[in-house]
Amino acid sequence: MGPGSLLSGLLSALVLATGSQPQEQLPRESHILNWNKFSGFWYILAVASDDQGFLPGREWRKLGASLVKVHKAGQLRVVLAFSRSQGCQAHTVILRKDRKKAMFRNTLKGVEGFHVLSTDYSSGVVYVRLGRAGHASRTLLFFSRQSMSSFPSMKKFVDICEILELANGVTVLPKDASCAHTIRP
Repeated sequence: MGPGSLLSGLLSALVLATGSQPQEQLPRESHILNWNKFSGFWYILAVASDDQGFLPGREWRKLGASLVKVHKAGQLRVVLAFSRSQGCQAHTVILRKDRKKAMFRNTLKGVEGFHVLSTDYSSGVVYVRLGRAGHASRTLLFFSRQSMSSFPSMKKFVDICEILELANGVTVLPKDASCAHTIRP
């Protein structure tokens, strides 16, 4: 049994385990999230998206990476690095705190929402809504300070995917290569 079949078996077990549980309320980002504590470097271990073109083919996939920093009061600087067919590419955006909701956005750059749905500051689930020119997508990112995660943390990610009806689009990224070098401080 190779690492790919072991990984797909683990993911299947997680989806099956959550399928028999009643639907929960979607976690809401806390207004008291400590952004200074959340700031810093994160590996992106898994992705779930309703955008079919979000990830490249299997042969090009690597661990993603993110760098989150408090830019100014009420602003975040977010860098996301993902593997593409041309190699690792990083994108930077400055997000502004929404006045009414517990989220950040930059609609001019196509980011309708950046929400931290769950975190213990060693791992977290981030919900990103993108939209531009009539095309909208929803993406969940599983952040971790380490390049591996615990089963309970991954299960929490899959549970949230189920609630948002994104479980069919879950992809656990391979651990053997990473785009972290493009943004690591």
